[in-house]
Amino acid sequence: MTFPQRRLRRLRRTEALRRIVAETTLSTDDLIAPIFIREGISEPQPIDSLPGVKQHTLDSAMTEIDELSQLGVQAVIFFGVPAEKDAEGSGAWDPQGIVQVALRLARERFGDSVVLISDLCVDEYTSHGHCGILDGKGSVDNDATLELYKKIAVAQADAGADIVAPSGMMDGQVAAIRAALDEADHTETVILAYAAKYASSFYGPFRDAVDVSIGDGGDRKGYQQDPRNGREAMEEIRSDLAEGADMVMVKPAMAYLDIILRTRLETDVPIVAYHVSGEYAMLKAAEANGWIDGPAAAVESLVAIKRAGADLIITYLARSIAESLSGFVPALPAPPKAIDAPTPELES
Repeated sequence: MTFPQRRLRRLRRTEALRRIVAETTLSTDDLIAPIFIREGISEPQPIDSLPGVKQHTLDSAMTEIDELSQLGVQAVIFFGVPAEKDAEGSGAWDPQGIVQVALRLARERFGDSVVLISDLCVDEYTSHGHCGILDGKGSVDNDATLELYKKIAVAQADAGADIVAPSGMMDGQVAAIRAALDEADHTETVILAYAAKYASSFYGPFRDAVDVSIGDGGDRKGYQQDPRNGREAMEEIRSDLAEGADMVMVKPAMAYLDIILRTRLETDVPIVAYHVSGEYAMLKAAEANGWIDGPAAAVESLVAIKRAGADLIITYLARSIAESLSGFVPALPAPPKAIDAPTPELES
């Protein structure tokens, strides 16, 4: 007896068949590479908890971007590691701050061939490690922090950012930033809102990468989202879109595939998922111990994020995935040489 379901197995019989009926594809156009740039170092510094990832000098960051571009990765997001920090995080909007310097250098070197995204926050620049100004009672002052975000947005756009990505989860941050950008004649600068950013346990290696620790044993649970809540995430996303966000982000990615899917069902704007440091580090640790096929698990993880509905993925896997994908791209044949044809005689 032939069962109708048999057609499903027929379509899985060979790799070629599986590829032509694949519902989800992964390409270098889907990837955004994080770039950490640190002041005061003369050569790249490895990050122990993020194997294969480095804190870059300005020069090595430009080399990394160039190599990523050649592999097909056309978008990067900058995170700065300043030499000095203060209570307000003033390096975040200083024209000579590390991210602004890097943006200008990258814009000069790569023109419009690479999409330059800048993380817009102060946590990497504050002495206390929070994402805004403290109110004297241990909490972040939302409205005072918005004034800082406006200055950062304009400084980053002035320096050449295509996209600014506010990550602090302050109420009203998108509206404040959009107004500041428009007033400064940066009406074309895109806002990628960290719209559903959770107070996650998966951020540890990132904090190593940017040398951030929260003072007095504090945390960010007062402004980042509670991992137990899903409906709240949708409210945050609706709010950011209403305020003028051009793109929205879900962070982390793997543990929040349901939020990515719900976002996809609700909106047609581009969705970015951040495959965060802890998610990357777990894959690398399991691979190092021989517990998983690392490259296969990496691809499977990113495909799952896309299948859930993400258009773009910020991931520390960007380079390795691009290198593996490049092996599947056939070299284009050389164009035929031109043949000099005789010039036809004009009719008399």
